[in-house]
Amino acid sequence: MEPAGTLERGLAVLRALTADAAGRSRPLRVRATDLVRATGLARSTVDRVLATLVHLGYVRAEGRDLLPAPRLMELGEAYLACGGLRDPLAPPAERLAEELDESVSLAVPDGDGVRFIGQFTRRRTMSVAFRVGDLLPADRCAAGLALRDPAAPWAEDDQLIEPGLVAVAVPVRDPRGEAVCAVSVVSHTSRHTAASLRDYALPRLRETVAAMEAALTEPAPRPPLAPARRGSAVAWRSGGSAATRAGEGGGIEGDRARLNGVEAINTDLSRAAKEELGAGYLQSLARGLAVLVALGSARGGLSLADAAKITGLARATVRRSLQVLARLGYVACDDSRFAVLPKAMELGYAALSERTFGEVVQPHLADLVARVHESASVGVLSGDDVLYVARVPTVSIMTVNITVGTRFPAYATSMGRVLLADQPEERVAAIALEPLTRHTITAPDRLRAAVRQAAEDGYALVDQELEEGVRSIAVPVRGRDGRVVAAVNVATHASRATRADLLRDVLPALAETSAKMSADLRHVPVTPWTT
Repeated sequence: MEPAGTLERGLAVLRALTADAAGRSRPLRVRATDLVRATGLARSTVDRVLATLVHLGYVRAEGRDLLPAPRLMELGEAYLACGGLRDPLAPPAERLAEELDESVSLAVPDGDGVRFIGQFTRRRTMSVAFRVGDLLPADRCAAGLALRDPAAPWAEDDQLIEPGLVAVAVPVRDPRGEAVCAVSVVSHTSRHTAASLRDYALPRLRETVAAMEAALTEPAPRPPLAPARRGSAVAWRSGGSAATRAGEGGGIEGDRARLNGVEAINTDLSRAAKEELGAGYLQSLARGLAVLVALGSARGGLSLADAAKITGLARATVRRSLQVLARLGYVACDDSRFAVLPKAMELGYAALSERTFGEVVQPHLADLVARVHESASVGVLSGDDVLYVARVPTVSIMTVNITVGTRFPAYATSMGRVLLADQPEERVAAIALEPLTRHTITAPDRLRAAVRQAAEDGYALVDQELEEGVRSIAVPVRGRDGRVVAAVNVATHASRATRADLLRDVLPALAETSAKMSADLRHVPVTPWTT
């Protein structure tokens, strides 16, 4: 396949993978034969595209089933970062939802429709089900009507999109006076009529929009670009976290360049992957997607020269990718700067944004169990307890019998020690300690020392402190901001594995699993369930 055709066909496969017949994206399990039928491409072409997407971490293969992986969200995130609307507009929209006790949406124009870039819903039996990334017809919703007629001060939806749903929207204008977004207050006829919602919400909605427009006048910082010395940047660090498109692999090393606060690690991972996988790896597809992601490193997009610098790719390579992306509606050029368009969010963003914490970590947990042949769990701190939120047991005559929802005292468990290690010391000191077995640590100073040791080591091993015969080891799982949000452990009977066995045979696999979970959680905005 020629380079331009490769990128175009790769995107066609991604669209088919992330959209059902009704056009609503969701995480479907499909097979290669389904994608052949949906795209009309040859099976050999689809297989090579899928092999590349799996290696990049955008698609997960479970046997013959294929499904979008959380890392795919970085394509939609490229638009959200490049567009520069979400971050300044989301806080006032969230405050408006709290003040009115009604759902609030942010939507931008996208062709003949509007695409949602922010949802701040209220939890009720009858609630709004629009997702970030969803596309609605512009002529059937308040946000679309407000953007189609920007001269109008507001617009309303009186059950146009769905019976029972009412909404009022006001356009948000950029410093040039162009309507770039619409803010909607959405309710149900059980609470409001269209007229009563307008009377109730419009005054406060207008005040919020005025504050949003003021926020858009503030210039975005543009730190200088340090020239890349070699390679193509296909890994990113921002805010202390890293998202690598080296598949599910480990560390990345290389020269670095910075652009608008984003650090690019200049290692030509596509070349290494091509050498490893040969003809099964489509280098031009990987590079084209890298260009799309790179455009999200700066508000307003990048020039061709900056895109080449930040990716480390030749200008001709970047230009070919941009031409394809522009022809397909994912990128636009304005004053020599290339910017990502909202259409990039059609590539699975809405579906993946709905995944729960358990759905994100469960596949990795299952892989861990298959690797170490012992039961594994994910838990969170809930009060002074560890609450189990995901688990994959092994099948054996003697097994550790724990289910999701189980609680154990945090001080006597490996996951608890790891989670307490991220807490203030005074919280650890306030825990009431009771002996659960003859091995349980009950002296406050010894517990504090054990927690400090877990923080230094990056893991905790607890030997029969919760129950005689149960030995477990745990490591932390980090969220989007780099903070510890959960822990993952492997538990076994003491007769099956010594402490040395766990450190030698289980800890490396456990650490790799945690890294994969953390990488996914950097893309999916979910938090663990706690009570």
